[in-house]
Amino acid sequence: MSPFWLLILGLALTSFLPRASFILLFARWPVPALLRRALRYVPAAVFSAILVPGLVLSAGSVHIALDNPRLLAGILAGAVAWRTRNTLLTIVAGMLALHLCAYLAGAS
Repeated sequence: MSPFWLLILGLALTSFLPRASFILLFARWPVPALLRRALRYVPAAVFSAILVPGLVLSAGSVHIALDNPRLLAGILAGAVAWRTRNTLLTIVAGMLALHLCAYLAGAS
């Protein structure tokens, strides 16, 4: 077997085994209530960890101010998402706000 296929097999196993272990473990035993409650917060935590650095980091440093177009567009998109629960409208509003804020920041 060539090193290429060994690499593919190794990557497949390292991706599959951690996922399969939880499926196989909890197929036999019920998920404890404390763990079930804690797992409800995982999507919000992961989403925040992905989103927040892109909104507040500028050139490697934290930039929380009204002249940060990404932060303003993110706040507006969050408000649209909260109010409408419409994904497409949220994306469009956020992108329009981002481009408008960036244009106004460059124009002034």
